[in-house]
Amino acid sequence: MSTLDLLIRGGTVVDGTGGPARRADVGVSSGRVVAVGDIDDTAATVIDADGLLVAPGFVDLHTHYDAQLSWDPAASPSPLHGVTTVIGGNCGFSLAPSGPAHSDYLARMMARVEGMPLSSLEKLDWTWTSFGDWLGRLDAKIGVNAGFLVGHSAVRRSVMGEAAVGSEATDEQVAAMVALLHRSLEEGALGLSTSQAHTHNDGDGSPVPSRSATRAEIETLCAAVGEHDGTTLEIIVPGCLNGFSDDEVDLMATLSLLANRPVNWNVLGVSAMNRAALEHQLAASSTAAERGAKVVALTLPHTMKIRLSFSHGAIIDGLPGWRELFAVPAAERIRRLSDPAERRRLDAGAKSKEAGIIGALANWQMLLIDETFAPANAAYEGRSVGDVAAERGQDPFDALCDIVVADELRTGLRPPISESEADWELKADVWRDPRTVVGGSDAGAHLDVMCGAIYSTSLLGEGVRKRGLLSWEEAVYQLTDVPARLYGLRGRGRLAPDYAADVVIFDPDRIGQLPERTRADLPGGASRLYAEAEGIERVLVNGTEIVTGGTFTGALPGSVLRSGSATDTVTVR
Repeated sequence: MSTLDLLIRGGTVVDGTGGPARRADVGVSSGRVVAVGDIDDTAATVIDADGLLVAPGFVDLHTHYDAQLSWDPAASPSPLHGVTTVIGGNCGFSLAPSGPAHSDYLARMMARVEGMPLSSLEKLDWTWTSFGDWLGRLDAKIGVNAGFLVGHSAVRRSVMGEAAVGSEATDEQVAAMVALLHRSLEEGALGLSTSQAHTHNDGDGSPVPSRSATRAEIETLCAAVGEHDGTTLEIIVPGCLNGFSDDEVDLMATLSLLANRPVNWNVLGVSAMNRAALEHQLAASSTAAERGAKVVALTLPHTMKIRLSFSHGAIIDGLPGWRELFAVPAAERIRRLSDPAERRRLDAGAKSKEAGIIGALANWQMLLIDETFAPANAAYEGRSVGDVAAERGQDPFDALCDIVVADELRTGLRPPISESEADWELKADVWRDPRTVVGGSDAGAHLDVMCGAIYSTSLLGEGVRKRGLLSWEEAVYQLTDVPARLYGLRGRGRLAPDYAADVVIFDPDRIGQLPERTRADLPGGASRLYAEAEGIERVLVNGTEIVTGGTFTGALPGSVLRSGSATDTVTVR
């Protein structure tokens, strides 16, 4: 009889393979699972898991924790929701390999396109000189396992400087980008991400660097990825949101074949009201498969609940005539919002034909007041603007502006979301579809608009516990083994001997997410939306508890996942 480091006793093991749950003990030594079954060995530490489910830690393939890990090594709040492994560097945006010469541009770009507070980004030590140098700064200093793609925009900016925006690269510049990409992949980058999305603009309002790349440049870079073990590709094109064109479908399949790697794109929306659009998007994967390629859609298990605010202005600053409002300091913004003439101007712009799809937000009376800050506004939380306006005998936009001014712009507002049972049933079908992978949380980004970390407890709490759309075995499989195998994460994604002891222990009768609230806990005094979970009892990374009873322990056992050494090569042919 041997002595284990840790014994998880008496739980119901859902091992991540999709196989039947079973009552079993889990033995851990040196950060790895050494046995699953009836274990008689003694252990230095014993966890009683009776009545609880014991599963592999969840894998989130689409985060933007690149910056946050520097000031928050726990990657909060993702581990509170059972996540033990995160992948960053998505959407073509990474901090490295660009060095200090590009810090101002990259900080402003990340603030604009990914909603990271500029005041926090400015606190970073931007003195790294390479992708490997940047990764090395995270070794032994993080609570989760973390791997990172290298972003096309960072590579392009490093090589072309200011010309990266709006200019076609010369052959010599493309060659220099390829060389820099090779070095980054040799130093541990998990692959390449790129974006052609029309919504991705930098801090100056110009298209991000990757949007100026020709197809030939993109193809050349992706082909280089295939020369390195354990790598992959991630891409965003305009059609990810608007519906793929034939050229975009061809591009994704071609890139997969050139690199001999899967390509994943973000994000697949699901609505029973538009099944034809869903099938059109998924057809891109089928078309790619016919050519011998692999294209996979990332899909959120829940409808993204965005929160609007007159403090940061994300999304609503795109309404006609509104951008100038958010270009002035907060005090001046409050003054303008108190001016009846300015209110009429803003209201007219929001309701104009030029507002396009976001003009739907100008149905002010339908907005829900999610969070208030002034004592006089406390009674309005949870109510619609229209309800409050009727009570006060005001025009809805005037009532909204009065509330926002009283809260000094911090009022949290949510557009109403209506989800039918048909929507949820369709979501479940999509989760099971082999052309998809559950993820795309965007955790670490858009911090004052949403909290993407809830994706896992939303799936388990809403999709399984409340609605019974999946079994626990199916849901855990989608959160663990499916993403781990897509990225070739070696020894992760399952509870089995010789796998890393990344473990989440949760109560199936209580699992779910708690409401989002504002926390001002970021460097530079910035705030974010933050949601905790319920029912997640313990979370272990490499055999060490990082969450106990919904509280971070402060332990930092996470590993930096480098291509080749921490990942296996996933090919498509």
